[in-house]
Amino acid sequence: MKPLDSLTDDEFDRELRRAVSALPDPPAALQRAALDLFPAAAKTSLRDAAAQVVQAVRQQLQAVLTFDSWATPALAAGMRSAASSTRFLLYSVKGRDIDLRITPAAAGFEVAGQVLGPDETGEVELRAATEGGSAQLATMDDMGEFRLEGVRRGSYVFTLRVGADEIVLPPVEVGDRWV
Repeated sequence: MKPLDSLTDDEFDRELRRAVSALPDPPAALQRAALDLFPAAAKTSLRDAAAQVVQAVRQQLQAVLTFDSWATPALAAGMRSAASSTRFLLYSVKGRDIDLRITPAAAGFEVAGQVLGPDETGEVELRAATEGGSAQLATMDDMGEFRLEGVRRGSYVFTLRVGADEIVLPPVEVGDRWV
């Protein structure tokens, strides 16, 4: 046999394969001990695995406020210039518009909205902007509409999960109209 440093690549590969094939298999107890060094992956259902994949590829997008009915001065005279207790907000992001309507209701406020754009269902999470604030969830219907009832006065962050996107709205103040 030639010295190892003088072998061609093909000769070295052949000698290496021959040497490896001549090695005996380790005893079963050692094989098991080696495998036990690595924890087994937890078994998950196909639905859970799919949800994990969607979460991993979900893209977080920041929506931009394009219209706030309470921030715009009244342009027309007469009935159209009267102040409304309903607040209309419109946000835009990546080919979608998010229409929000905040209306006073008996148990606080009602937030209704619709995601305009690609027809996809999803969910809306309303979370108090304060650290550790509680969350309220709503499901979008086939038209992208959703409704959250019993929302209290305060500052909230809306997160919409639609398809592979997670759309975050800037903090929204829910309450009575300011002057």
